[in-house]
Amino acid sequence: MSTVMILTMVLCFALTISVAVSIGLSAIVGIQIGNANMLISVKEMFSSINKFPLAAIPFFILAGNIMETGGISRRLVEFAKSIVGGVQGGLPMTCVLTCMIFAAVSGSSVATTFAIGAILIPALIKHGYPTPFAAALQATSAELGVIIPPSIPMILYGVSAEVSIGEMFIAGFGPGIFIGLALMLFVYVYCRIKGWGKNDGEGRLSFGKASWQAGWALMMPVIILGGIYGGIFTPTEASAVAVFYALIVGTVIYREIGIKDLSVILRKSVISSAVIMFIIANAGLFAFLITRAGVPDAIGVWLKDVLKTPAYFLLGVNAALFLIGMFIETSAAIIVLAPILAPVAIYFGIDPIHFGLVMVVNLALGMITPPFGVNLFAACTVARISLDRIIPYLLPFVMVVMACLMVVTYVPELSLTLRDLVYKK
Repeated sequence: MSTVMILTMVLCFALTISVAVSIGLSAIVGIQIGNANMLISVKEMFSSINKFPLAAIPFFILAGNIMETGGISRRLVEFAKSIVGGVQGGLPMTCVLTCMIFAAVSGSSVATTFAIGAILIPALIKHGYPTPFAAALQATSAELGVIIPPSIPMILYGVSAEVSIGEMFIAGFGPGIFIGLALMLFVYVYCRIKGWGKNDGEGRLSFGKASWQAGWALMMPVIILGGIYGGIFTPTEASAVAVFYALIVGTVIYREIGIKDLSVILRKSVISSAVIMFIIANAGLFAFLITRAGVPDAIGVWLKDVLKTPAYFLLGVNAALFLIGMFIETSAAIIVLAPILAPVAIYFGIDPIHFGLVMVVNLALGMITPPFGVNLFAACTVARISLDRIIPYLLPFVMVVMACLMVVTYVPELSLTLRDLVYKK
């Protein structure tokens, strides 16, 4: 049954059927082969999304869309530019830094791509940067949206692997900041080699003025993250607070959101949330059938026999996840694979929180690797170019993130030191 399910899913992918429908069809085929009651599909799909932490997903998506429309994103760009925009290559560095700040609220890389890319991709092109480079930079920087907490994939991993979402969030800061700094250093050196960005400081506000204008926007991640780690509210409740705060700032303080804008924002958020929830529901049914067939246990035993040390296990998992991330959407991959791989990681003595960060960072790479990199499509849409033009400029960014992934994988202290300090483990 499991073999037919997997082959069906691969065939659907090859026929360019959407990820959610491919997973759902393969699960239905599995039910038919196993002569099970079709009511199982309804029950398991409902159970997959009937989890309180998942309520954070639509709220964080809505918060990101409100930030984009309400002027918060633009002010964050000006603030980041006031810090790093004065050097050669400062505008690409501004893109990375803004994505890091925006990631501390949005939780979604696609939302980050559209919100920040709509401002910075045209600015980069105006300053003489090649359009494909601007799109590749934005797509790569936006993946920080799922690495720096709060993060939708981290929520999904916490639910799937039954670990603390709060611990996942606090552990994500080290890898997220590390990757962000590595990208900033790379674009600084790359731009100096290419001779780009000598006039990036034009139109740059002073740090004081930019900070004043972005004050309310900068308070948002402080309130959200401070509330989570201060024990005031849970990560799920924080998502609702993020929506409320962004709405107040956008409508009352900045006054850039009108009544007509709200319907557009809500419609876009509902569509994005429904897509993710549909993937989660179908992936939950698929995972249930695969688990009932004993596949996770069989894979676990096989991995223990073949990959006999933690180092080899992590290397093998990284290679597999990199390939999987190229073809399967991040949320679906985490929901299906986390229950299978996390117990094996624990068997090898790997902290499940550290392993979760490895999974999230690796699968975030899938967002910027063809053929199904969602960030690439989003960035190409904003830049109005075809996907093939972006690839040559994308490869160096992929290599930088892969190098960072190896550090995250084999230096667990990068993920766990802050977690251990906060939770006193």
